[in-house]
Amino acid sequence: MTNHDQNTAPLQSVSSPLRSLSNHAITSPTTQVYNDLRRRIIDLELVPNTVLSRAELATFYNVSQSPLREALQRLERDGLIKVHPQSKTLVSMIDVQQLKETQFLRVALEIEVASRLAETENSDPVKRASMIIRMQEACLNDDSQTDLFNEMDRAFHTCLFEAVGMENLNELLVGKLGHLARCQRLELPKAGRMEAIILGHKEILQAIESGDANEAAKATRQHLTGTILRISTLQAENPEYFTNYE
Repeated sequence: MTNHDQNTAPLQSVSSPLRSLSNHAITSPTTQVYNDLRRRIIDLELVPNTVLSRAELATFYNVSQSPLREALQRLERDGLIKVHPQSKTLVSMIDVQQLKETQFLRVALEIEVASRLAETENSDPVKRASMIIRMQEACLNDDSQTDLFNEMDRAFHTCLFEAVGMENLNELLVGKLGHLARCQRLELPKAGRMEAIILGHKEILQAIESGDANEAAKATRQHLTGTILRISTLQAENPEYFTNYE
């Protein structure tokens, strides 16, 4: 969607061969609607200030108002939508303060995850994460695969959390990272950005595989701080996406 298509929610579904690496269970209608709407918001298919019509969404997802309402409540808790009772529901703008706070939490958690993995002798997590990197590499130089690349990026980090048995913690963290995830999606099409992400993933895995917890922590910190350091540039380039833009 272009910046000019912000008045109503598009009801085109973007299919993906990998909607989730780890969730094979049958999910409830509420979770299905929540997951798909969240993906569409994060991938900027639904840009900030898009109006979400509940009637159209209920028809599109073929659900009643009850699971739709619950899904929207979860998205509101994530900070991704603004619900105005008896009025309208909008995709929220990117809140810079919130994304900085959640980024702080993310760095702390992922450094601990990488450090723990470096201290274990189980090579399976590295093999799985390496497979995801190869899938990312296959997306390079193909603009039609940008969303899939982004999905692989999320899958890489989820894989590491799962390897230390922290799936629930990862789910909690992911729910808080919506603002940051949209900033990352804004950056993704820029020249060299995909390559930089892949390089960061490889450096993390190399440190884990070598058993060097300190190097794993260092590589993780470096990989995760790139976008947050460029927020002011993203704001200047896309002021209509952000709150408290100066």
